[in-house]
Amino acid sequence: MNGHFALPTAKNEPLLDYSPGSPARDSLKAELKRQSEITLDIPVIIGGKDISTGNLKTVVMPHNHKHVLARVHQAGEKELKLAIDAALEAKKSWAAMPYAHRQGIYLKAAELLSGPWRDIINAATMLGQSKTVYQAEIDSACELCDFLRFNVAYADEIYRIQPDSAKGVWNRMEYRPLDGFVLAITPFNFTSISGNLPIAPALMGNTVVWKPAGTAALASYYFYLLLCEAGLPPGVINFVPSSGRDVGAHVVSDPRLGGVHFTGSTATFNEIWREVGCNISNYEQYPRLVGETGGKDFVFAHNSADVGALIAALVRGAFEFQGQKCSAASRAYIPKSIWPKVKSLLLREIEELKVGDPVDFTTFMSAVIDRESFDRIKGYIDRAKDSEEADVLCGGYDDSHGYFIYPTVIEAKNPRYESMCEEIFGPVLTVYVYEDERFEETLDLCDSSSPYALTGAVFAKNRQVLVHMENRLRHAAGNFYLNDKPTGAVVGQQPFGGSRASGTNDKAGSLLNMIRWTSPRVIKETFVPIYDITYPYMVEE
Repeated sequence: MNGHFALPTAKNEPLLDYSPGSPARDSLKAELKRQSEITLDIPVIIGGKDISTGNLKTVVMPHNHKHVLARVHQAGEKELKLAIDAALEAKKSWAAMPYAHRQGIYLKAAELLSGPWRDIINAATMLGQSKTVYQAEIDSACELCDFLRFNVAYADEIYRIQPDSAKGVWNRMEYRPLDGFVLAITPFNFTSISGNLPIAPALMGNTVVWKPAGTAALASYYFYLLLCEAGLPPGVINFVPSSGRDVGAHVVSDPRLGGVHFTGSTATFNEIWREVGCNISNYEQYPRLVGETGGKDFVFAHNSADVGALIAALVRGAFEFQGQKCSAASRAYIPKSIWPKVKSLLLREIEELKVGDPVDFTTFMSAVIDRESFDRIKGYIDRAKDSEEADVLCGGYDDSHGYFIYPTVIEAKNPRYESMCEEIFGPVLTVYVYEDERFEETLDLCDSSSPYALTGAVFAKNRQVLVHMENRLRHAAGNFYLNDKPTGAVVGQQPFGGSRASGTNDKAGSLLNMIRWTSPRVIKETFVPIYDITYPYMVEE
């Protein structure tokens, strides 16, 4: 490159409100109608070529599980090995492409998503993942645009981190891609995360085998097509819907594995880590493992809390997108002195929430993702109804038309009751009411009751109390909120990730994540060589 090129300033994508009568609302509704009336055939895509395997899985509307949106061809051993070969072949030219052109592809993709593809990706997310218009907009439009733009900015910042040079020497740092290929395994709950996991390593010159979640294959497929329109070369990202078992057997164990970018369950990530450990002597390099996994995210209230703000945080934090956010409020610690007021207002607000079809723009929340999820969450509710250690204050379920779990609140008498400690990943909030004088003891419970450490929120008007809670819960959450709900991290503002059983805390949407996909090389150039072998100290007096 004959120039240091200045990038457009990365800014967060503006949020459309889809208010009645707006062109955006009318346009999106038309696209929802179009997608509802077709059934897509989604192929495996390797090296830019569509492959129909005939082994099909369906994508249905979770809120209307008889409605099939797409049939997805599944990659098997043969296709997965072809994808690895295609990725490594494409890497030669992709890594050598001038970085400004890789930047250009990503910035164009952001503009396509912001404009002509916005309705397509949002509608696919609403129909395939049962997101309301607002939840889709903040995810599949805004956050995905942000990942595209901010990743470019962070990568540029990384490339500008260079070592000092002594007189007569020029030191340079080259940020190479990793050896081998990167495997991206993406979740159903965020189209933005599904998109970011393959594009983040690819921007740094890596090539990727992308296994999307089966239940989110529709939006993932459309995003892949968008990347192709933006100019992404064939083979840089290979789209391989497949079973986790096949990916573990044929991709994770491949000696050429350079890294894994993962979002999903803690159990699955543990299995990947175990597989990598068992194969460590067979790899051509040590694979980088970057994972964001489970959460049991908390809201902890002090008796000085603003009750109105606390109620809003509990309702939005626990029930938006059916509680299927990694950051969703799942357990709350409320002091006894304010519990009667909190309980009354909380149940009143929940009673007003509309549950139904996301195509109805008056809906607050819709159905959970699939039958397996429905049955698991139903089990927690049924056990709580039968338990002497818990009371179900509201909620329930109905799977006759869609996989609907209604906003559920459980009051736990035992702070270590299962729904206070285990990840549920659904619209179930469990509350433990503590004696005000046991504030310190309850802080310890909050820190130790769950193996996770993803997000958490504390509520207090007293600033000294906020300082104390922030310090006492220092390791309980990677994203920590003061007087706000524990959801809604924004790229460029709150880099996201947690530790303990919640992942490697490499902070998606930050420089910290992007640098994980590089293998730096230091180059030292000496301008005037030294010819003398001896050192001054070796001379006799």
